[in-house]
Amino acid sequence: MSEMWTTAVAGAAAGLGVAMPLGAMGVLLIQEGMRDRRNAIAAAAAVAVVDLAYAAVATALGPLVASALSGVEAWVRLVSAAVLMVIALRGLWASRSAGAETGAADGPAAPGGDTGGPARTFARFAALTLVNPTTALYFAALTTAQGAALRGGAAGTVFVAGVFAASLVWQQLLVAASGFTGARIGARARAWTFRVGFGLVAVYAVKVALPLP
Repeated sequence: MSEMWTTAVAGAAAGLGVAMPLGAMGVLLIQEGMRDRRNAIAAAAAVAVVDLAYAAVATALGPLVASALSGVEAWVRLVSAAVLMVIALRGLWASRSAGAETGAADGPAAPGGDTGGPARTFARFAALTLVNPTTALYFAALTTAQGAALRGGAAGTVFVAGVFAASLVWQQLLVAASGFTGARIGARARAWTFRVGFGLVAVYAVKVALPLP
């Protein structure tokens, strides 16, 4: 049971690591929350469902890839850790740049006028999240490195459930906050969500790399 709790916490941390950095999708969620709460709830669910799908596919394939590379597991972990660290450092660097912060604040133009009901909003946000290659790369690197730990249906299911729960809670918090404040999150707050979120990714990279070969 303690191993399952550890796996669930690992999944939740992975979900927060990919969800917390407040980029274009986060800004669109906030704008949707300011415009229509029902649509925003559907949009937040769409983002979390796509995170769930990416995590599920990566968790299913990660152990297979790790098994095929049996004998060089330590080097696989190092390569995966390096990929995660690059993602983390790029995100942290962006949070230091005023220009990057301004770009994240603007993000893609929010759809104006009548955007349809919750079903159309769900489909639109799911499509936008699906085309983000960083999410796929993040989960692929993470699950390949942890192939042995996630081998077996129960462990993989618990990990993916943790990812989904953490992502869904965070996205819905964004929606609730946008509806409550009625304004965009400031540049400083956005920068801190980047630092915390990508900081989690960096911690994961170190955890994956150890022990060194």
